[in-house]
Amino acid sequence: MSAELNTIAEKTADLSHHLYPLISDLGLILMTAGVAVLLFKKIKQPLVLGYLIAGFLAGPHFTLFPTVQEIKNVEVWAEIGVIILLFSLGLEFSFKKLMKVGGTASITAGVQIVSMIVIGYLVGILLGWSQIDSIFLGAMLSMSSTTIILRAFDELGVKSQKFAGVVFGTLIIEDIVAILLMVLLATISVSQNFSGVALLESSLKLVFFLILWFLGGIFLIPTLLKKVKPLLTDETLLIVSLALCLMMVMLATGAGFSPALGAFIMGSIIAETTKAEQIEHIIKPVKDLFGAVFFVSVGMLINIDTLKEYAIPVVIITLVTIFGKALSTTLGALISGQPLKQSVQAGMSLAQIGEFSFIIATLGMTLGVISEFLYPIIVAVSAITTFTTPFLIKKSVPAYLALQKIIPQNIQDRIEQYSSNTQGIKTTSNWKLYTQANILHIVLHSVIVIGIAIMALRFLRPMADTVWEKIFFCLLSIVIAGPFLWALGLQKVGKKPLDEIKKDRKYKAPVIIMLVFRILLAAFFIGFIINLFFAPLVTFIMLVVLLIIMFLFPKKLQALYLKIASRFIENLNSRERSEAVRNKSSLTPWDGHMTTFEIPQESALAGKTLFELKLRETIGINIAIIKRGELSLNVPTRFDRLFPKDIVYVIGTDEQIEMFEKYLNANNLSSIENNDIILQKIELNNEYFIGKTIRETEMRDKIRSIVAGIERDGKRIINPESDFVLQKGDILWLIGDKNQIEALIK
Repeated sequence: MSAELNTIAEKTADLSHHLYPLISDLGLILMTAGVAVLLFKKIKQPLVLGYLIAGFLAGPHFTLFPTVQEIKNVEVWAEIGVIILLFSLGLEFSFKKLMKVGGTASITAGVQIVSMIVIGYLVGILLGWSQIDSIFLGAMLSMSSTTIILRAFDELGVKSQKFAGVVFGTLIIEDIVAILLMVLLATISVSQNFSGVALLESSLKLVFFLILWFLGGIFLIPTLLKKVKPLLTDETLLIVSLALCLMMVMLATGAGFSPALGAFIMGSIIAETTKAEQIEHIIKPVKDLFGAVFFVSVGMLINIDTLKEYAIPVVIITLVTIFGKALSTTLGALISGQPLKQSVQAGMSLAQIGEFSFIIATLGMTLGVISEFLYPIIVAVSAITTFTTPFLIKKSVPAYLALQKIIPQNIQDRIEQYSSNTQGIKTTSNWKLYTQANILHIVLHSVIVIGIAIMALRFLRPMADTVWEKIFFCLLSIVIAGPFLWALGLQKVGKKPLDEIKKDRKYKAPVIIMLVFRILLAAFFIGFIINLFFAPLVTFIMLVVLLIIMFLFPKKLQALYLKIASRFIENLNSRERSEAVRNKSSLTPWDGHMTTFEIPQESALAGKTLFELKLRETIGINIAIIKRGELSLNVPTRFDRLFPKDIVYVIGTDEQIEMFEKYLNANNLSSIENNDIILQKIELNNEYFIGKTIRETEMRDKIRSIVAGIERDGKRIINPESDFVLQKGDILWLIGDKNQIEALIK
């Protein structure tokens, strides 16, 4: 017995020996990060800089303070931090948002990214660096910092200006390009192959998996979250969302991509669901924690001796970043059709590097392909450009005015005319629209069918030993792919432009060729799947039989496909539809609407009843709902109190809401869906209510409803006071419990 106890004690001691550095290192990191956060918050500087300095102080290159003992442990935490950061970026990204960005941001980002990759590569070569170092330098310089720009825009109050839209659109494009660059850089680093064929192969592979994961994710994830909605508390939603993130990380790694790609993809898929805002909110503390660890780990690589040695390259690269990005972005914006002023403003706003540059540098260090000096150089350049960004944004208008004096008037006139003409180009030919619709249709459905074929090859074919098993698994694969094969070959695509094209006989032959090509492609895929299980002769016979069946019984395949497609479209548009439903809470055509706020910890409203606050009398707003954790208090009474962290649904005009926001001194939060509360218009004919004040009707207490507005003699009154007397024929806008209001109407 004593021997067993000794063994256990030895194992425990051994475990604590290995566990202690991990805990002490994490404690040291968080302690230094905490001090840095407080300090940089006080001096109103970006927290990222604080984390970098904290990492330097806790790192092996600074010995005045306690130093991290196990760098490898920190690297594990940092890798988790990258995954969580990319997942959070994906939640803010959304592929639908990318589709809405438009040509202006796409062209601007494209010109800027390509220019900086080329400039960065050339600068690296001129500095005598290796080819791989130069390539990574170009990739890092092509990425701007969303965090720094958002902070600078908030401080300077320019978020509503026209050029800000170009900047935000460009940042969205940069996010997805950064992911592509990481995949391509990983391919180059592993294979040491710079050939165009290898890059094209990697790009096609990435596009294939992006489409497949996005289509599959949009079909499955929103449906899953909808099915388990009653079980989703903040705790369970956090666990489920992180589980989905790590699952996609595993899939991406298995497919040969980086874990960060999988995290980003899952974030962008969840961004299309109605739970996106809630997940983004609950994941924020986790992101902040691991993000801090990641940026601190970056700071640990700062070596003062290295920076002294490479001081000249730091200065050169900083100047290249500021002037190169400002000029290339300005040029891209001009090419996209933006006026000179907005182009200069956008260019000088994007003249910095940030988060993705660190992530790309981390990739290079993890793969062991970039030199150690490159990391601290990039950190130094990022720190310098962080401080210069607000100054450059402020000076963008004076820079534009200076350019006006330098640039000849005839060139300015040409720029203005080009901008006007570019923005006026709106029309697209019907044939082009029809061709684009068919190409998109072919690509999407081909990816799905190929994905099913890959699954059949990897999982079903190895299980098929006998002839009957081969027949069963082959038919199963065809049945699963059947609806998509039917759609690929026979579904009508681009109906509106096609109807217009039919009026012009010269397009008759191309339309027939397009249809025949789609049918032949569908037949090829059927034969390909069959050939996974059988010899060519058997494949040909089965192909003919299946094609005959497909042409004889298309309706069942069509019905099944339409069911799948409708579910996909429903999931894809669920977030927008939910927001549209919430937007119906506006008192159209009135200027009143519903907005949500969170009661801060230190708010003067906390702890008081609605009667004590008299918000309707003093500001003119109504509180329709109080959401407290999982509890929703619909149409609260005047005796209900507000507590810190309550989410309150406030009804009022823009001016009233603005007054309440100043009074509350809190930021507006995203709306939270609630299907039990409705806005209903009724005409007052009930004798019980006529001649009474709103308070005397006791609507708030008896039917859990509040009077948000009244129409009388063509006049409208938003949030009438409680002593307002009701008259017959008044139009009442009630907000309250759906069942109670419907019962009142009946």
